[in-house]
Amino acid sequence: MQSPVDLIGLVFFLVMVALWIVFGLIFGLRKKPPKTAEHARDTKSLAGLLLQSIGYALAWIAPRPDFSPIVPMPKWAEIAVAVGAILLAALSLSLMWRAIIVLGKQWAYVARIVEGHTLIIEGPYNLVRNPIYTGMFGMLIATGLAASRWPLFVAAIIFFLCGTLVRVRREENLLRQSFGAEFEAYRSRVPALIPWLF
Repeated sequence: MQSPVDLIGLVFFLVMVALWIVFGLIFGLRKKPPKTAEHARDTKSLAGLLLQSIGYALAWIAPRPDFSPIVPMPKWAEIAVAVGAILLAALSLSLMWRAIIVLGKQWAYVARIVEGHTLIIEGPYNLVRNPIYTGMFGMLIATGLAASRWPLFVAAIIFFLCGTLVRVRREENLLRQSFGAEFEAYRSRVPALIPWLF
């Protein structure tokens, strides 16, 4: 006999689907800056993007049956987790949107240095060095809580963080080569991914 659908979980899942549509729109409909000459490019950073994408796929690939919570919990805790995860996703989207605006013509999927490149340290870049990846990680956590089975959720986090580490290292190597001591001072002052921690 099939167990009844968990209505809290169903609403949580549907809200996350809507937030993922917003996620896609942020990247797909952003105002494209004019083409800018590149001074350096590191295509090996795309390996990190692939790992991050595998992490996202693992989070979505086998949703929990009947929209049940990721682990058994009382209804009040399920509501608290859903609300917290939705707030995390909304804050993550806001962080990514702001970071893309601040980066302007310098934003790209692949690590690169463009003509007129500056070291961005204001706005969300004063909170973490990689606010887009921070927001992407927040979306992964919220998605896992809404849809994933916990073993796949753990695997998704591992793949995503490995991919993020690859991308951060490749990008920061380019920034170090271009900005030297200025970048090192920024790096020593601002955490890479998680505010006040890492």
